[in-house]
Amino acid sequence: MLITRLKQKEEIISLLAGKTAVISCEGCREVYFPADEALEFQEELQRDKIATAVLVCDYICNPDHLMAQTSKSMEIISGADSILVFSCGVGVQTISRNFMDKPVFAACDTIPLPGHQGVTPLEYDCAQCGECFLNDTGGICPITACSKSLVNGQCGGAKNGKCEVDKDKDCGWELIYKRLEEPESPDGPPHPVRLRDFTLS
Repeated sequence: MLITRLKQKEEIISLLAGKTAVISCEGCREVYFPADEALEFQEELQRDKIATAVLVCDYICNPDHLMAQTSKSMEIISGADSILVFSCGVGVQTISRNFMDKPVFAACDTIPLPGHQGVTPLEYDCAQCGECFLNDTGGICPITACSKSLVNGQCGGAKNGKCEVDKDKDCGWELIYKRLEEPESPDGPPHPVRLRDFTLS
């Protein structure tokens, strides 16, 4: 079982600029999701003209299922400047990977509790840190993408983009740097989180 809780509203709102599409996952019964609190916050975001739409989905951790569910809402997503995701960390990473042209932000933290990680066929994982780093690292988890679970930047041991611990694994921090260095699209806004807190080795 996973338990999610909402991040502080002020923290979330400070990341959002322009039009925001909200994707809320209500699929896993193995995940405790603060549905009433999330709904109230989503309605507040729409009232304040921050969110353009709220798309309620399930099992967004499965990319094929995610794309099937959002196919009729692509115009809304395309017109948004960012995407705010109400789900566990696995769902946020899946959306970030499938919508590379948008900044993707996590509205929830996942509380440490051993258990089921959703139904994703991918290798994304949520370490249930209790304080999700995805908003600072472009939607790529430094805890699970880095073999050493480093949170302050790259160790410097990567070679040709591969991890020194696991030669078959991409260096998680090089993926994060690349995601934060490049604008999401030529015409779109830059990612609001940049390399201000991290130093390339």
